[in-house]
Amino acid sequence: MDKIGYRIRKFRENKGFSQEYMALELDISQASYARLENQETRIDVQRLMKIAEILQVNFAQLVGLN
Repeated sequence: MDKIGYRIRKFRENKGFSQEYMALELDISQASYARLENQETRIDVQRLMKIAEILQVNFAQLVGLN
């Protein structure tokens, strides 16, 4: 099973969004965002829901429940 950071990165790349753009939308630094994708920090449910919204994907898809 893919890791959540990998799925987030793939969805982001498919949309053509940069890490900088995602960080801006999440109101965090680019370095903090990179740590999320690299799974160096835990991601809470609220942040995952916001990421799904930004990427315009279903929450279940993002977390691998489909």
